[in-house]
Amino acid sequence: MIGNLTQAGKQKPEVINLMSKEMVKIIDLVNEIIVDESVLFENACKIIDFRKNNTMSYANQEITLMYWEIGKFISDHILNRERASYGKKVLPTLSAKLQEIYGRNFSERNLNRMVRFFENFDFEILPTVSAKLSWSHIVELLTLKSQKARLYYINEVVERGFGVRELRNQISRKSFERREIANAEISDESPVPFNVFKDPYLLDMLGLKDNHLEADLEEAILRDLEAFLLEFGNGFTFVERQKRMIVGGEDIKLDLLLYNRKVKRLVAVELKIGAFKASYKSQMELYLEWLDRYERQEGEESPIGIILCATANREKIEMLKMDKAGIAVAEYWATLPPKQEFEKKIREIMFEVGERLERRKDFNANEPTKKIDYFYQIEDEESE
Repeated sequence: MIGNLTQAGKQKPEVINLMSKEMVKIIDLVNEIIVDESVLFENACKIIDFRKNNTMSYANQEITLMYWEIGKFISDHILNRERASYGKKVLPTLSAKLQEIYGRNFSERNLNRMVRFFENFDFEILPTVSAKLSWSHIVELLTLKSQKARLYYINEVVERGFGVRELRNQISRKSFERREIANAEISDESPVPFNVFKDPYLLDMLGLKDNHLEADLEEAILRDLEAFLLEFGNGFTFVERQKRMIVGGEDIKLDLLLYNRKVKRLVAVELKIGAFKASYKSQMELYLEWLDRYERQEGEESPIGIILCATANREKIEMLKMDKAGIAVAEYWATLPPKQEFEKKIREIMFEVGERLERRKDFNANEPTKKIDYFYQIEDEESE
């Protein structure tokens, strides 16, 4: 007994020491809670906001699905089955009754939009559309006559998080058509992937003055790099300007070096203020060979290049087989023409490229070519 008590007495300081450590931990924890009240409040707000946003997203999804279902019902049971004339009479009445109960979202114009929504959006893409796009997005997309264009802009909204204003801006700036022009100038044998570049590029946001120099263009791009990359395309990141390369003891410099995360390639960008020249091909090939040898990292594809010119002779570019060398060529427009003139120019370019593709088929029926939807149009607002 005495021995046991003596042994316990010897352990007492260790017990007290252990309790002291535990108490310190408890006190520190209490102090931490007291000190971090602001953090507690901040995290509580994050939870609330997250769940509220989820609720709004879910509500938006349900509303979108509801509009599609209403459009399907009207199309199946009223407008189709040889009852179109009846539908034209009944829609105003149906709209008036629905608005009386559910509000102005069920106007006759919106009911017609719901029908078009059902007719132009396949059931397969409906889950993505309803989850990622608002009804306002969909209304903008309904102005497009090309299903291919609609799918392009849906992907842009989903992948790049475009709001309605930016979507409207992309549509007005003919983003889809300009990508199609660039795609049509690339053969299936080219290392340049489809859906990476546009032609022409609209650099009106850079505020370039008349008679600008190449250095001015480069400086303007770097001043508003975010806007330039947004215009340039999806997945591009900036790497370096005036990339220094040493070839045979001689210094050469590339204007801009970008990287595209989607295609996992370095992208060499050369800026030219004048018309395209054939000599630009060998210059870019030298850049690409150097980048492939010294800068390409494991897991990356071979570098590709793009030459931006004030004007581009597309027939000359095709004859030089630039795309097979891994080089794309595109015009850039420093100023944006008025809407009607701009749309006319784009249509002319698309038609010219389309005709050239048809001629190429006649010369070589076996050569793979990229089809282009050069009869794409946007409906006038009045026709909605």
